[in-house]
Amino acid sequence: MRRWLVVLGVLAVIGLAAGLYFLRPVAGPARDLTLVGDVERGNYLIRLGGCVACHTDTANGRAFLSGGAGLETPFGTFVPPNITSDPEAGIGNWTLAQFAEAMSNGMGPQGHLYPAFPYENYTLMSDQEIADLYAALMATEPVSEPASDNQVPFPFNIRLAMAGWQNLFFAPTRFVPEAGRSAAYNRGKYLAYGPAHCVSCHTPRNALGALDWGKALTGSPGGTGGRAPAITRDALFGQGYDEAILAQTLLDGFTPGFDVLGGPMGEVIADSTSQWTDADRAAIAEFLMAE
Repeated sequence: MRRWLVVLGVLAVIGLAAGLYFLRPVAGPARDLTLVGDVERGNYLIRLGGCVACHTDTANGRAFLSGGAGLETPFGTFVPPNITSDPEAGIGNWTLAQFAEAMSNGMGPQGHLYPAFPYENYTLMSDQEIADLYAALMATEPVSEPASDNQVPFPFNIRLAMAGWQNLFFAPTRFVPEAGRSAAYNRGKYLAYGPAHCVSCHTPRNALGALDWGKALTGSPGGTGGRAPAITRDALFGQGYDEAILAQTLLDGFTPGFDVLGGPMGEVIADSTSQWTDADRAAIAEFLMAE
């Protein structure tokens, strides 16, 4: 009996230690919350970060940024929320600190955020960009109609479980330019891994929905990450792309084979990349086509 009590005691200690480890907060470098945001720069970030395509359900006639179409995954359907300045249905009552926490560390006022929201990418953004984006969203037209609720079954609807997921797979940080590369290349890499979050769609994920960073941009066959093609240099080159053609495709959607990109990528082009600056389209093309 005494031996079993010792075993149970050890197991209890191990269980407690594991629980404390997996429930510990995950946080990156502190943000400078004294910065003043610029609405004009923030409006560009709304387009740069794909906010419109995700958070506007155009097909069902919803207003700008008032909630997107559901994202179907093996874990349930996640509905991008209303992010207008409405204080009840949107995020109008969020402080800059709360917004920065959501964007940087995946923690919202309601608790842990699901990684369907690409905070893994937004965490790379600069402090000034976070302030600018916040200012722009607070300046949007408020829409009082909330988005639909997520349709996520048990046990995935337990937000606290995301603490364990973050401890396993999330390492919040800021973008660090790659040494020996051009400014344009690093800008393109920043966009692909950061706000534009190309890597989020075009990278395979494991059974728990975490990105396989070792296979970044090699394409997602489906499953937890949806289906998206490889956009590595070799894959793009094989389809007839060079830097100039790729940049042009991000503007007008026409491929080297005279096809037109549709579906989710068509939405990304219409709502995001076609409204980028020529320099940003050229930068991401340089990065993706680099050897």
